[in-house]
Amino acid sequence: MEKNTTISTDILEIQGFDISPGFIHPVFFLLLFVYFSLLFSNIGVLVLIITEKSLHQPMYILFCNLSVNDLIGNTVLLPRLMAHVLSTERFITYNQCVAQAFHSHTFGSASHMILVIMAIDRYVAICYPLRYSSIMSTRTVVGLSATAWGVSLVLVSILIGLTVRLPLCRSVIQNAYCDNASLFKLSCEDVSINNIYGLFFTVLLFSCSIGGIAVTYFRIALICWIKKNKELNNKALQTCASHLVLYLIMLWSGFLTIILHRFPNYPDLRKIAFILFHVVPANLNPIIYGMQTNSLRDKIIQILQRKVTPT
Repeated sequence: MEKNTTISTDILEIQGFDISPGFIHPVFFLLLFVYFSLLFSNIGVLVLIITEKSLHQPMYILFCNLSVNDLIGNTVLLPRLMAHVLSTERFITYNQCVAQAFHSHTFGSASHMILVIMAIDRYVAICYPLRYSSIMSTRTVVGLSATAWGVSLVLVSILIGLTVRLPLCRSVIQNAYCDNASLFKLSCEDVSINNIYGLFFTVLLFSCSIGGIAVTYFRIALICWIKKNKELNNKALQTCASHLVLYLIMLWSGFLTIILHRFPNYPDLRKIAFILFHVVPANLNPIIYGMQTNSLRDKIIQILQRKVTPT
């Protein structure tokens, strides 16, 4: 039976993945490729939107939010994960672990909130095209973006705040990264409040996210069915299908991570689901949204043509 003894340490050990020696370097280079590809694509989209005046429109503010969130969320996770893949000694300070958990949960919350705003943006663009510029003005989009980040930061601050108050009686993170559940499992104290707030946080976030997406898509589908306009239907399918696919990937990988914390017999599956939650949308977002958005796609094609055309 484990003693309820408080320990005083600033150094934590991360369990990580059990990778056979022959696969260490392939896994490292795979993660490195994934990280560099998402850095290149997301920074590229940000630079393009910032430098091209024709892209200084409300819709592209949402793209910038998504890219910034993807960059922060993955930069907090992947470099340290790659270092731990190569190293047999996987240590992290408690403060670094808390910071990683905070940024990781903020990334997840902000992803849901931003995608809901993007769904609302698509709804207005498809159902009220003539009023789009007046409804989704720069001020409105900036306000919605600030709200998304503000709500995420407040909810996550409370989540992590409830955890850091707990004394530690263990020093091994039973995970490949730091998240809130792994942190409060280091304590031998009663964590009922953490579990209750964690459940509230999850239900609130997923209810708002799923509810917002469901309502907007239902109304888009209803408008398309009533009007029976082929051009409108094609526009709705083109702009909404990719958004929905990315949202479902993020949703289910997030669900798996949360659910598998309750099933300790599948630790590697939980770790992989968490990493997929970070890297898959971050790599696909700039590609799909860049190619689906005419103005952004045209600018990318123009730049590529200038690069390959000899002077």
